[in-house]
This record gives sequence, C-alpha cells and structure tokens, in this order.
Amino acid sequence: MSTYTNPSTNGSNQAANRTMNGTMNGPRHSTATEATRHPRLSGMTWLVWRQHRAAFWTILAATVLCTAWMIYQRGQMMDFLNAYGFPAKNLNDAETGFKPYIGAFTSVTTGLTAIPIMLGVLLGAPLLASDLENGTAKLIAAQSMSRNRWLATKLALAGLAVTVTTVTLSAVFAWWWNPIKLHYPDIDWTSREFFNTTGPVPVALSLLSVFGGVLIGVILRRTLAAMVVTLGFAVAVQAVWGYFKLSLGDVVTATSKPVSPGTPLTFPSVPRTAHWLDTSYVNGSGKLLDVTTTCTPTLREEATAACMKKADIVGASTDYIPISQMSSMQWFGASIVFALTAGVVAFLFYWGRKRLV
Repeated sequence: MSTYTNPSTNGSNQAANRTMNGTMNGPRHSTATEATRHPRLSGMTWLVWRQHRAAFWTILAATVLCTAWMIYQRGQMMDFLNAYGFPAKNLNDAETGFKPYIGAFTSVTTGLTAIPIMLGVLLGAPLLASDLENGTAKLIAAQSMSRNRWLATKLALAGLAVTVTTVTLSAVFAWWWNPIKLHYPDIDWTSREFFNTTGPVPVALSLLSVFGGVLIGVILRRTLAAMVVTLGFAVAVQAVWGYFKLSLGDVVTATSKPVSPGTPLTFPSVPRTAHWLDTSYVNGSGKLLDVTTTCTPTLREEATAACMKKADIVGASTDYIPISQMSSMQWFGASIVFALTAGVVAFLFYWGRKRLV
C-alpha cells in the first residue's frame, strides 16, 4: 500500500532544511555578513536610482573626467610658476608664457558656467514630467508607497547628485585658481567665469535650476515642452543673478587728497585685484561730477586746468569692491537662492498632495 506525500509540504520541508543547514554550516551567515558590509539600495530608492541611473552615472562620470582635467592643468600651471620664480617675480612680466594657462581657465569655466543650465534641462525637467507623460506616475500612485515619499525620493536623489557634482567641481576649480587669485589682475573675479564657479554659488544655481525644472515639468506634464521652458528659466536665472550680484557687496570709496581748483590732481589708487566700479571728480561742495563729460582728457593742458578751476574741482574719488568681499558676497547671494529653492520644493509638495498624478 503506497503512502501519499503532499508535494508542496515536502518542498517546504526541503527548503526549510536547506535554510537550517546553511545557517548551521556557515555559508548563510557569511552571505548575511557580506550583505551587511555592502548595503544595497532597496525599495523606492532603488526604483528611482534604476529609473534614472543613466543620467546619474553620466553626471558622475563627467564630474570625474572634469576633475581629473583640472588637477592635471593645475599641475602644469604650478610647474610653470615654480620655474618662472613666482611669487618673487610679478606675473605681469609673464604675459606670453602664461597665456596658455589663461586659455585653459577659459575653456573650463565655459563648461562650468553652463552646468546649472544643462542639469536643469537634462535632469530637472524630465525627472517627473516623463512619469506623468507616460503614465508611470499613476502606476506608482496605485502602490502602497505614498506620493510624498515618491516625490521626496526623486528630489533627494537628484539633489544629492547635483550637490556632489557641483561641490566637487567648485572645490577643485577654486584649488586650481587659488595660487594666482591675488596676483593676476587680468582675471576679473566678479565675472561669471570665476564668481559663478566657486564657493556655494554653483551649488545654489544648479539646485534652483533643477528643482525649478522639476516644477515646470509637473505643471506642463510633457517632457519636451518642460525641457524647452526650463532652458529659458535657467538662462533667466543666470541673467538675473548676473545683474544683481554686484549689489551683494559693500562699495568702497577711495578719495584723493584735496587740491586747489585748477591744480592737477592724482586719481586715487585701488588694490590690484579690486573690481573697479566708477571714478568721479569732486567739487568744492562735495558733489560728484562725471569724468567722461567734465573736463575731458581730450582738452589741452591749459584748457583742462581752466575747466577744472571753473568747475571747482578739488579732488577725485573711485568706487570699487575688493576681492576680500568675494566669499561673503557668494554666501549672501547663495543663501537667497537656497531660500528660493526651498520655496520651490515646498510648492512641489503642496502641489503633489492633490495634483501630482
């Protein structure tokens, strides 16, 4: 007489025995230890990373390549400076030999200034717009995960990738530029090539462009349209930032020694690396007169003296911003941009509670 055996029960028992044997003999414990030592992404984090892994890996690879290039260029520049005798010898006398390194600065800074725009268009705009357009958002909303968790994971991973990239590039570029920062006046530290690529500025501008692109994508719900509008938004952010950035500093005014009206005067000097703003004549009552329209340099010496005496010019003043204010200006401006970015993120969560899907 045969005995019937339930296949499912038998299989379960075999699986249990294998698990128990593996635990007692050691290999199972080794596997658990290995998993503990090498944590892996799981859940929503894994899903978001896998969905956008091509963009994330591209960003990280480009960061590594650009960092390696800047490290190489700094090594070349330092070799030249050491052979030249810097800082004992003035860099003004090394115009010809130093030009290739200025060209390297220019090529790198051109790419660095475009990073916020590229990240906003290629990462920010499609981050949610693609899910809304192809219906993935509805599928995710039907699962046990909440919309806020999905949105938070998306924004967190994108923000982490952007922050790591921009912080790394900003720090390496500042390290490259720092040896000549106070010694080469032909480099304007207020220009976007240097002011926007060091310190917290690239991080702030990139995060605003990316999260602004995410918001645009959520509103438009079409990937291509969101990318086009985000391009305009990111360019507008750069333009507004460039227009207002000098107002972040405190203007310093240097005044020449007073002279008698009609007497030749010497314009006040400013630090070599300072950003010049304006130069004016000062009359006896303290009023500032425009240099270009008052007693212009094209007049003959006698006519200039007569003009200055008639205008009661007794001195001159120069307005400038010293390079020592660069860091404080950057942090002040970046804090404003960070606040705007926080407002965008808050609005994304507010919008996402009802209208994200």
